Amino acid sequence: MSQRSKYRKFTAAYRELAVRRLLETDNVSELCREMGISRQLLYQWREKREREQQKLDPAQAGQRQLRERVRQLEQALGEKTLQLDFLRGACEKVEALRRSSSGSGATASTPKSGN
Repeated sequence: MSQRSKYRKFTAAYRELAVRRLLETDNVSELCREMGISRQLLYQWREKREREQQKLDPAQAGQRQLRERVRQLEQALGEKTLQLDFLRGACEKVEALRRSSSGSGATASTPKSGN
């Protein structure tokens, strides 16, 4: 009786294809189902590929880190812009409500006491 290993072996070409598709896709879960692998395994393959590429070309690794930092900063800038637009709109609404409820801004007259 021979026992089959519970682990499957994937070729280097298959792993490379999976990682390239990971970089192009928006839906990782669908990709994993289609390829018959787990997300964890796919991410392990990606990390291993990145480590190997960094060993081959350290300058390219630095550029990759800079691109990632630019992406993070652009995302943060977008979020701050949305927050600023929201606050400007809220301030305009508050100012409009304040103007409409105050009338002329003068103190209301009341009868004098003692007359």
